[in-house]
Amino acid sequence: MAKFGLSQPVRRVEDPRLLQGHGLYTDDIGTMGAAHGMVLRSPHAHARILSLDTAAAAAMPGVLAVITGADMQAAGLGEVPCVIPLKNSDGTPRSETPRLALATDMVRHVGDPVAFIVAETEQAARDASEAVEVEYEILPSATDLATAHEPGAAKVWPGITSNICFDWDAGDKAKADALFDQAAHITRLTVVNNRVVVASMEARAALAEYDAATDHWTLTTNTQGSWLLQKLLAEVVFKQPATHFRVITPDVGGGFGMKLYLYAEHVMVCFAARLLKRAVRWASGRTEAFMADTHGRDNITRGELALDKDGNFLALRTRNHANMGAYLSTFAPFIPTGAGTKVLASVYNFQAIHAHVLGVLTNTTPVDAYRGAGRPESNYLVERLIDAAARETGRDRIALRRQNMVGAAAMPYTSAMGQRYDSGEFERLMDTALAKIDWAGFPARQAAAAAKGKQRGIGMAYYLEATGGANSENAKVVFAEDGFVDVYVGTQSTGQGHETAYAMLTNHELGVPMEKIRIRQGDSSSLPSGGGTGGARSLYSEGQAILVTTASVVEKGKQAAGEILEASVADIEFTTGRFAVAGTDRGIAILELAATQRKRVASGESAILLDAEETAEIKAHTFPNGCHVAEVEVDPDTGIVTIPTYIVIDDVGHALNPMIVRGQVHGGVAQGIGQAMLERTAYDPESGQLLSASFMDYALPRADDLPNIDVDFIEVPCETNPLGVKGAGEAGSVGSPPALMNAIVDALGGRAVDMPATPEIVWKALRAA
Repeated sequence: MAKFGLSQPVRRVEDPRLLQGHGLYTDDIGTMGAAHGMVLRSPHAHARILSLDTAAAAAMPGVLAVITGADMQAAGLGEVPCVIPLKNSDGTPRSETPRLALATDMVRHVGDPVAFIVAETEQAARDASEAVEVEYEILPSATDLATAHEPGAAKVWPGITSNICFDWDAGDKAKADALFDQAAHITRLTVVNNRVVVASMEARAALAEYDAATDHWTLTTNTQGSWLLQKLLAEVVFKQPATHFRVITPDVGGGFGMKLYLYAEHVMVCFAARLLKRAVRWASGRTEAFMADTHGRDNITRGELALDKDGNFLALRTRNHANMGAYLSTFAPFIPTGAGTKVLASVYNFQAIHAHVLGVLTNTTPVDAYRGAGRPESNYLVERLIDAAARETGRDRIALRRQNMVGAAAMPYTSAMGQRYDSGEFERLMDTALAKIDWAGFPARQAAAAAKGKQRGIGMAYYLEATGGANSENAKVVFAEDGFVDVYVGTQSTGQGHETAYAMLTNHELGVPMEKIRIRQGDSSSLPSGGGTGGARSLYSEGQAILVTTASVVEKGKQAAGEILEASVADIEFTTGRFAVAGTDRGIAILELAATQRKRVASGESAILLDAEETAEIKAHTFPNGCHVAEVEVDPDTGIVTIPTYIVIDDVGHALNPMIVRGQVHGGVAQGIGQAMLERTAYDPESGQLLSASFMDYALPRADDLPNIDVDFIEVPCETNPLGVKGAGEAGSVGSPPALMNAIVDALGGRAVDMPATPEIVWKALRAA
């Protein structure tokens, strides 16, 4: 496989192992004598715990412990933290929502953990959980984001006025207001970003082992990066040095943001393992996952777009109510604020923007990052607003975008939100997408559909993504005794194809055949730190770490080769995996040199090993962008929407492996289609019960819901990293909801509907019209 270079559609090297059933996931790992944990969860959305009697459960056969929040408090455990220290607009700190792993006096959403039962078998733990007697005083609950902040709504937390846990703003309010005062036209639109359940193929799981002799834990769990959990578990919850915890992440079957965080169950299994001096495991059931995994989105946003008499964008104002759920999850306050607002300017020439975000607490499952993490919500608002402005002013929606787009000649460009775009050819990508779908020929297709009794619509959205994450990343290259090269990384694959991409990059830099490269990930003991995977950061961050580390390997190799070949280091050249003396045929392959040096060290000689470990500073993030265009057809008798054509033209910078990137875009678009047309998380307004707690009640997209997703790339290399890459993992989910909804609104003759545009909602909109 050494013949493959970068930019080639190399098949994923991890796929044979995974497709043949040889993957190793957390719940596959067996540990001799491991006990089984079961979480007893609140059946109420809001209730006071009057009494908690565990005696009967503890006496049942096979039961080893019934752990409560009081037990954890007595042991001095800290809270499950939110790590975002957000400031309100007036400079005061955001509100706190103190959260122990197990509730002690109050439960605040259906599924809130109340007790952890540990037994010899899963069935024994399940049986005992039903014997725990809890007396609740049921309290009024607030589950509707639209009304939770209004007077008279039930209070989720005492002392937090109107359930608002933060009141934050960004941008230039004074300038934006002044521009609105002189506007010739103002378009106003309120949009809903519906709450979604992540529903990863692999549910969460954890296995904790404790060594009493050393006071050290090993936690095996499916994460998006082991180091964050190591730090939070050790330093915040158990108040220990981070080195007392080793976190191992094996194969992970989907993350999408939801597996980034420290969860209460991680604390439970570690606490139980220390208490019982034996391994303790826990695995989520599917309905349990619906209740306990963080949810995504759930915003209601009012946007205002100011235009001058010629249709030029002047300013944008937004007011966003963002549902946080009952507790502030690990990164939750950052998602609608710092993450979401950085792309509000999108690809357009706004003179000023002011964004106002209110974090709202409700008696629902906590909300945190979900694929795109704030950026889909902002792009959705902007693209829906532009279509609405075009309708209101009688302008063509494409022409309106074109005249307000930032031109390629303006790069680098600083947006009204202060973000520096290093590169981009937005108009070129839009024109390519419109030509590919034959936008000009749409009226004929619309007429043909009408002849069949169908209503056809077309919609587009131009999106801008902003990648994120830690500002440094680590890598280590080790030449193993078995002749393989082990590359240790600080990110974590959850299905994206990292093993292939990193092996391609290592092969390119060191000339080692790809079949001789192993990517090692997920073990917090392998590197001093790792930034994990999130914010579409992996390739541009870890890629830079691999570059600096392989460069260090080459420099060490030149020194070692100079000794072996009896030549000056200055005369040693390295190409395609071979060190050679310039102008001669004397040389040595890198794998042979590494083996020679290792043997010399083993025999007691002084020799330079080629192994290297380096840290890359990530000085700038990236701004992937692109154009999504969708055609939809609506059956007016049933409200069913189908998608005959879906086109994506993306700029992800340099595509290291175009086949993997296409797969990532396909997955993102599928999730966007799910949110736009199918997925709805529903709570009963009276009881606060989660009504959509299974796949019988929650509609994930199936194969027959999805169109052929046609993806092409126009590469505009990023200028802020040596690979020229821009993050691609979240792009599909950012552009798809506004493109689809704009198409559906077009099919409905301009009548606005909110996501999800289910057949019922579409049918009712048609009847109302």
